[in-house]
Amino acid sequence: MTDSYDIAVIGGGIMGCSTALRLAEGGMWPIVLDQGDLGQGASGVNAGTLSLQIKRVKLMPYALRGHRAWEAMGDAIGFRKTGGYTLAFTDGEAELLQERQTLKSEAGAPIEFVTRKALREAAPNLSHKIIAASYCAADGYANSSLTGQYYRGRLRDAGIAYRERCGAMAVRREAGRFAVETPAGTMHARRLLLAAGAWLKPVAAFLGVELPVRVRINTVSVTERMPPLIHHIVGHATGLLTMKQKPNGTVLIGGGWQGRGTPQEGRGEVTAETVAPNLALAQFALTPLKEARILRSWTGFEANVPDFYPLAGPLPGIEDAFVLGCVRGGYTIGPFIGSLMGDLILGREPELPLFDPGRDFDED
Repeated sequence: MTDSYDIAVIGGGIMGCSTALRLAEGGMWPIVLDQGDLGQGASGVNAGTLSLQIKRVKLMPYALRGHRAWEAMGDAIGFRKTGGYTLAFTDGEAELLQERQTLKSEAGAPIEFVTRKALREAAPNLSHKIIAASYCAADGYANSSLTGQYYRGRLRDAGIAYRERCGAMAVRREAGRFAVETPAGTMHARRLLLAAGAWLKPVAAFLGVELPVRVRINTVSVTERMPPLIHHIVGHATGLLTMKQKPNGTVLIGGGWQGRGTPQEGRGEVTAETVAPNLALAQFALTPLKEARILRSWTGFEANVPDFYPLAGPLPGIEDAFVLGCVRGGYTIGPFIGSLMGDLILGREPELPLFDPGRDFDED
């Protein structure tokens, strides 16, 4: 089978799908290709946290707009605006919290500091050893497991072609267009967008481009159903904890603790050495969790580059090719930065600047 399109989008996560939707709105005919099911990579296995308190200051304008996009999706993606607390248990953590959240507030996030008395009244099950806390009324979460279902429906409604379990086996330029070899045949397109998340590096290598992409193997755990314990999302000043109780009573626990493995090997491996301290911190923050059983822990791959800012722009050295990925807080920011990428490809001026993939990658 041979098909021809205006653009081939390699990667059917939030960013790839949201870009395709913007391109179709602008009159292009895209196809979205994913090696698995749509939205089942990092977009579908993360903790679903939509917290402005854990976003980098420079990315706050993107996170604010991304957050509004999730709110507009509403029940279709399980969106809940619960408000969120970030906690500090030591003087050092309190100083860190004050410094970071002040900067984020100045960048536009509706963050305030709350007294221990107010915190205890609002969330009585949280530890009484908390010495400082910040609060953001806009914080909440969505159900990441609905990502694929949601975007599959959006693509279908927009008449956008997509192929699942149809990963790129090779990509080459021929006769002024791109040929993407897949298990379903060769797809041809005038333009190309790489939005393959943790698989960006090997896909870019098909075209002879070396991207400095690294991969984190984040771990998430879920408890059995519990009585109502907390109505807000909860984080820690260090960023090593995210926690929320879902409507069914289960508590979802994350925080970026690392497992083992590589994208090429398939799903990552959960390790007791990192799950144990993650759960211990959660139990310290929310004491009744000590009575809960953990039903399951899993991992998801998160791509990044050395400066931890996105890759979003033309693929260096390859005409009509673009790359989008490595977005810290990509679950929150993804829908918005995808629309920015769509505007760039359509020849429009994006609402906010994108992030040159050809820049020097110095550590922050």
